[in-house]
Amino acid sequence: MLPLKRLAIIKRFDKGFQSSLLWSATVTSLSFASILSSLMATPALAAEKLVLRLGPFQQSVNVADLDSFAKTGQLSTSLRPYGALLTPQVQQLLTKRLQVDPSIANKFIDDLLRAPEGNQLIKQIRVAIPDSTVTQVRIALALALRQANGLSAVSFLRAYPDDQITVDLSSAIAIALEINVPFIQSQSVTSLLESSLTVPSTSFSASFNPASPGKERINKRTITIQDTKRNRTIPVDIYWDQSSSGPLVVISHGFAANRESLTYLARHLASQGLTVAALDHPDSNFTTLPGASIGSKLTTGGVTGLLLPASEFINRPKDISFLLDQLAELNQQPGTLQGKLNTQQVSVIGHSLGGYTALAVAGGELHLDELRSFCQERSLFSKSGGDWLQCAAADLPQSRLQLQDKRVAQAIALNPVIGQLFGKTGLAKVNIPTLIWTSTGDALTPTLSHQLRPFSQLRGSKYLVTAIGGTHLSLSDPDNLNPQLAQTTLVREITGKEAEPMRQLLKGVSLAFIKQLTPEANNYQQFLTSGYAQSLSTPGLSLRLNTTLPSNLNAFVEFAQ
Repeated sequence: MLPLKRLAIIKRFDKGFQSSLLWSATVTSLSFASILSSLMATPALAAEKLVLRLGPFQQSVNVADLDSFAKTGQLSTSLRPYGALLTPQVQQLLTKRLQVDPSIANKFIDDLLRAPEGNQLIKQIRVAIPDSTVTQVRIALALALRQANGLSAVSFLRAYPDDQITVDLSSAIAIALEINVPFIQSQSVTSLLESSLTVPSTSFSASFNPASPGKERINKRTITIQDTKRNRTIPVDIYWDQSSSGPLVVISHGFAANRESLTYLARHLASQGLTVAALDHPDSNFTTLPGASIGSKLTTGGVTGLLLPASEFINRPKDISFLLDQLAELNQQPGTLQGKLNTQQVSVIGHSLGGYTALAVAGGELHLDELRSFCQERSLFSKSGGDWLQCAAADLPQSRLQLQDKRVAQAIALNPVIGQLFGKTGLAKVNIPTLIWTSTGDALTPTLSHQLRPFSQLRGSKYLVTAIGGTHLSLSDPDNLNPQLAQTTLVREITGKEAEPMRQLLKGVSLAFIKQLTPEANNYQQFLTSGYAQSLSTPGLSLRLNTTLPSNLNAFVEFAQ
């Protein structure tokens, strides 16, 4: 039984929760922090017994036996009936820990437990622990996160405020396979990002709108270039108008997408007097995607390299360099494109895996030894889809790799897959202006590990656009969206009309960023400001633009894995 003091606290906590006062400053005169302090001050009560349920069969086991299995892989007598389910993969899951810097633990827990994804996690846990209450799960999560070794399945059980727990084993394993630790980490700092990146409320005004279409008639031409040395056939859509000049823009699509994934952006930039070339990357575009749901494979793990060959991390940047070689020749030939393909001054825009591609040609150095260490030491079953995808590159033989093309003068990386691809210092070699876009609701490439930490490594001129509430596919062209990409098991992708403010911001910011290479730079600098980004915010989407990370975010970023 629970000690009376703990039982009284939990009852008061439940009452406050049911009356929707749970996350106010106090809950029946007790804040959540004071509740936890009271719980930790009472004599320790840990769940020592588990009742493992598998269909009609159930058996009582010691938590210590489960802990021993996690550490050694050996099954005790009481666990042997479950041997078919307690595989080495499950053992990995039991040892996986989510650790939080103690100095930011309170904020982390507060944000996690009030976020929609945190509530979804609690609902899932309650399916696995049928007799649990919301309060018991919240308290166990909070207490376990505060422990020195962090939150794991075993530390959660030991922190559970009861002496015995009934666990539905098959449900528990299924849920554990889908837990995306980096995404949970990113979600926990959403409110901190919003408050930290906010600027004083002032109305933004300008004499023109960079997101409005230009007046020129847009031309489009599709060509196919053949790289015989690499056996790559590359279709390319080229957009321009009669007055096109200035930098050439190259668009690199994400994994399982194609050259039409950012058509609205290509047409907008072309209407503003820029020439745009959007290419397909063979072996990682829509046509190479297997028929199975990409969402389920990327969020539950799988065989590294099943969907993406390691060579694609080299071929994609080389596709861009080969394209520039071919367009340089086309630029000299008589015809409508003659003189409109400035391949000596190029801005590369890439989404997701295309974001990696843009940073690679911008000068980022791949640190494959660090990537291999990451992929070998950490279970991918509790990682994000982007973590799983990046580990395909671990099969490359090199330790370090440079794929820079010095014709690239700028890079825009939208929700890029970065993770550990460039290690701790590889992005410090990027010395051209760079813009990174991050979305806090991105389950495939979570903001902390794939965008904020990499952004902090950049040393040159840089911009960070944060879409608080946006998702991985929010920037995709709604008329050319691969439906399989939207089938994730974690979040509902925000696309269509809901995402229109983000697409408007992308059009305006991209144009302003590229125009910094032209004599019109000063006219467009006003759109590379926090005020412009916030002017497009809606109640459901807070949009921010910064050139540095606020100091109070550094602890989160440094702790991101």
